[in-house]
Amino acid sequence: MQNARQKIVVMLLAVAVLSTGCAAPSSPSASEPSPVVAEPTVAEPAVTVVTSAPQATSAPAATATPAGPTPTADRWAELFERTPYPYTTPLPESADTALDGIYVKVEQIEGTPTPCRRCPDYKIEGGVWRLSFDNGIFRVYHAVTGWRSLGSYAVEQDRLLLFNDPTCHDMVGSYRWSLEGGVLRLEVIEDGCAFQLRARNLSSIPWSACTPPNEEAAVTDHWKKPAGCA
Repeated sequence: MQNARQKIVVMLLAVAVLSTGCAAPSSPSASEPSPVVAEPTVAEPAVTVVTSAPQATSAPAATATPAGPTPTADRWAELFERTPYPYTTPLPESADTALDGIYVKVEQIEGTPTPCRRCPDYKIEGGVWRLSFDNGIFRVYHAVTGWRSLGSYAVEQDRLLLFNDPTCHDMVGSYRWSLEGGVLRLEVIEDGCAFQLRARNLSSIPWSACTPPNEEAAVTDHWKKPAGCA
């Protein structure tokens, strides 16, 4: 009987050992953290923001200021489209005089005029000057610089009166004149216009008439014209 019990105990022990060895391996605990696989990071390309500065607007190149208005081919003709203003003296009646005509002179001064923003009026400069007397209106023009002026005039025998000149609108210039052989000479009696520069200019040298000497020369245009006659 005792032997039978021992055999049963041995068999039970054998079965227990076998069941323990054949048990399925235990699954990992849920609480055990699963290994984390780090994903490779893809670096984003750096974005460089370039702020372009506004382009500076370049200033126009400075230009030199000429000594006077730039002369053009029509500047002398344009002067005849203008008439004097009666500043202090009424305009004279439009009538022919013995002095009427266009005259020229050539001042022999070497070099170019000195550049200036406001050159003195009637300043004597080298080159061709033109002077016109036309029915009570006188006009003066310098071909090199384009300077010009105009005013009223009156003739009383050998006396010439100049007035209504915008350069010196409140002054009257008085001259003695003579015209012989196509040559006009002006002698100053009194003229303070432009610090007497008008008097010095008009009387510096004789003026040559641009009028033909006779009717035949006027018809044929065969005559020796003075330099500067338009």
